[in-house]
Amino acid sequence: MTAEPPQSPVTDAVRSLEVRWIFPGQLQAGVAGWFGRFPARTESREDTYLLDPSLPGLSVKIRRGRALEVKAYLGSPGVLQVAGRARGLMEGWQKWSFPFGLPRQDSGDQVGWRKVRKKRRIIRFSSASRQIVAAAARLGPKPECEVELTEVRTCGQDWWTLGFEATGPADLLRSEIEAAATLVFAQALPGRTEPGLDESRSYAGWLGQR
Repeated sequence: MTAEPPQSPVTDAVRSLEVRWIFPGQLQAGVAGWFGRFPARTESREDTYLLDPSLPGLSVKIRRGRALEVKAYLGSPGVLQVAGRARGLMEGWQKWSFPFGLPRQDSGDQVGWRKVRKKRRIIRFSSASRQIVAAAARLGPKPECEVELTEVRTCGQDWWTLGFEATGPADLLRSEIEAAATLVFAQALPGRTEPGLDESRSYAGWLGQR
């Protein structure tokens, strides 16, 4: 995505369709190996989520301490289902990002905010090019789906998450996320792990419930 000129620092709104599953405990080597079938880029970062006040229908976070990201929930078109492999609730979102910075403070959570440390493995699938690529940045308005396997640590506890995020023309988002899911789940997750509706939630919903 190309940044706006300096006089208008807000990025263009991005429409997405997302599915995420969140599991307790450390990421197992078998799951990492399962995801490693595909070329991936990696990154580590810390995001800080706003939990109080509660803002129904909105997700607010500070990304890497440098950008304020606001996402508005647009509803769900239904359940993503890969027979015998995974079921998850699809959620539509619209996202804006603003340049932002917090003054340096102690490493603990600030009142109303929750820090989440992430170590991410990311692949990107484009049905237009019919391939998985480990691109460093989104290619533009073309439909594509980013798939991430992320180790998460917050409040002294370990979790891991598998997420799909399709972007591009609104009428192609569902087919894009379904195509990526079919490819990724062509091989079942090891350890009899079957992502289901009980584990399916956004970061904002998960943190709010905790």
